Amino acid sequence: MDTLSYKTVSAKKETVVKEWVVVDAKNQILGRLAAEVAMILRGKRKTSYTPHCDCGDNVIIINAAKVRLTGHKMTEKEYVSHSGYPGGQKFITPEALLKKKPTAVVEKAVKGMLPKTKLGSQMFRNLYVYGGTEHPHEGQKPKEIKF
Repeated sequence: MDTLSYKTVSAKKETVVKEWVVVDAKNQILGRLAAEVAMILRGKRKTSYTPHCDCGDNVIIINAAKVRLTGHKMTEKEYVSHSGYPGGQKFITPEALLKKKPTAVVEKAVKGMLPKTKLGSQMFRNLYVYGGTEHPHEGQKPKEIKF
């Protein structure tokens, strides 16, 4: 039996092939979109997936302002932040956040589905979210993905 053919090959930073993909968020449900994007960012769809390595692709999300939430989440869900000072707790609904900063809702959803480590922060840097249809990454020749 040839045991050399059964070696597991782990991906390394130098051997990872990163691609660029575009995802259109128009009329997509936020949680389902974020779950798929998080899987692409982690690289779990690739055969060379390695848990300790950033082997995911670069993802561009367009039309983030047109994402939708099911049920009454648009008005009843609340994002909580705290300044660190007494009485510094703030609440904001997705509806208000979409008006204030359209990309923040999608970014928060995807970031929450990535690992809470240095590696997760590195993966989050590969995400580019835009509120409209235009993006400045045409030079990378991204492939469009439909869910």
